Amino acid sequence: MKTCLLIPLLLLLPWMAASCTSDPEPVLEPPVTEQPAQPEEEESENENQENMETSTIRLKVGGKTFTATLVDNSSTRALKALLAEGDLTIEMEDYARMEKVGPIGTTLPRNDEQISTVPGDLILYQGRYFVIYYGRNSYSLTRLGRIDNVSESELKAALGDGDVTVTLALSGE
Repeated sequence: MKTCLLIPLLLLLPWMAASCTSDPEPVLEPPVTEQPAQPEEEESENENQENMETSTIRLKVGGKTFTATLVDNSSTRALKALLAEGDLTIEMEDYARMEKVGPIGTTLPRNDEQISTVPGDLILYQGRYFVIYYGRNSYSLTRLGRIDNVSESELKAALGDGDVTVTLALSGE
């Protein structure tokens, strides 16, 4: 009798476990646009100019504005597409006295790799959190870029000890 009840329950177990998981958040991919054909030299020059214009972002922290140079990966392309829709304001909390972290409100593609951070690094954590490091860490993370021309002490002073609001924007606006 016990065996007769146990077998149907065991067969239902995987189905019940699968029904308890939530749907993953949608991943924001950068839009793909087709460009008209141009001569090679002109195309290369335009591509370099476009990369220079879009490889930096602005970060506003309190009354201070920083620029940051982005790396080239699918995460930064998706971030730039998001910023093309408008500035992004992130409420960030201090974590472990080495970083400020806050949700970006959507999920971006991940390019995690084992890295060591330095002050000024901009990181995507779990595809959903924007992180500014003011200390050092070593972990599997997605590197987005680095704040330009800022010392560790300047960065710590701007970010402060507690929570902070950071606004991201495309450069050149």
